[in-house]
Amino acid sequence: MNEFESLEPMSAFKWNKLLLMAEAQDLSYFVAKGIKNHQYDHQMNLPTDRYPHLYPDEAQSMRVEIHPALSNPLLNRRLKKIHQTEIHSIDTSIDTLHLLDIIIDNVRLMLNQGISIRGIMALGTFLRNRGDKVDFIKLEHWLGRLHVQRMAQLQGSILIAVFKFEQDEIPFVTKFETEAREMTLRAVNHAILDTTKEWHFRQGRSGFVKNNSAVMRRSIRRSVRYIRFAPIETTSHFVFSFVRSLSEIEE
Repeated sequence: MNEFESLEPMSAFKWNKLLLMAEAQDLSYFVAKGIKNHQYDHQMNLPTDRYPHLYPDEAQSMRVEIHPALSNPLLNRRLKKIHQTEIHSIDTSIDTLHLLDIIIDNVRLMLNQGISIRGIMALGTFLRNRGDKVDFIKLEHWLGRLHVQRMAQLQGSILIAVFKFEQDEIPFVTKFETEAREMTLRAVNHAILDTTKEWHFRQGRSGFVKNNSAVMRRSIRRSVRYIRFAPIETTSHFVFSFVRSLSEIEE
């Protein structure tokens, strides 16, 4: 974000695609910051009609809302119990809890929409700024109890493959996930199309229920992609989403 290497000229089509991908991944602020840094670069031929909304409020844009929750009821109760126990512990580690919450929130995002670059950046930023305050022994124990060790390892592997972290910076990555880079590029390329807000089921005028096959196929493919990393949570999430979609059928 603070690098000033000369940019290669891009067509209006490529600029529009980049900005749409940034919006889909909630990265508009970072792209805007980069553009501002290069505003006097003669090779940056950004279409003038894209300028007006490129500079959002910095404080708002940098804020990341964390929603740590698991779809599996048992695991979600364990997550809440971990919080309650740790807060009242003699050697309470709020930083370790916060790191756990970032990882769990990334699990939620991955199962809902695919890999979130914004979420992975939040993880990397926290590790760089507060990693030395984290009790990684506690963290690994909690990840084991919640059955999301490999999901956490995948997130750490993305930091290594895409953001050039060293493996020793991320103690919960005991084995590098070789698919991390490919899965990340896939998520970025499909960000615009992967819209979880679309309807899954709808009741037609005739009274029969019909489903949006495209959204359903994407949901199934995503579950298949992540099930080996967190089989219990991935299965629970798919079932929960299926049931919730049925309950939202328009009457």
